[in-house]
Amino acid sequence: MSTSHALIAIFLMALVTYIPRVLPITIFQKKIESSFIQSFLKYVPYAVLSALTIPDIIYSTNNYITAGIGTVVALTLAYFEKNLVVVASGAILSVYVASFFL
Repeated sequence: MSTSHALIAIFLMALVTYIPRVLPITIFQKKIESSFIQSFLKYVPYAVLSALTIPDIIYSTNNYITAGIGTVVALTLAYFEKNLVVVASGAILSVYVASFFL
């Protein structure tokens, strides 16, 4: 790849990254007053985070049962408002222990 092709690729990637960040600011300059749209936008980050992490949770081990056990342990610890380190450590430990028995 030549230098000019690399520079064009870098410029295009920067443009593609910049446009989604600037467009909402330029299009929606006034406050969104619709309660439906506000409530919809409030849940978008959670939906995106779930869509990104749930497939990784399912396919994190070679066994779906151990992945499910780790998920249940993590959700239970999170429900009881434990620290993030405790939740992650508990899920990892439960998958590790479950892999010996299954």
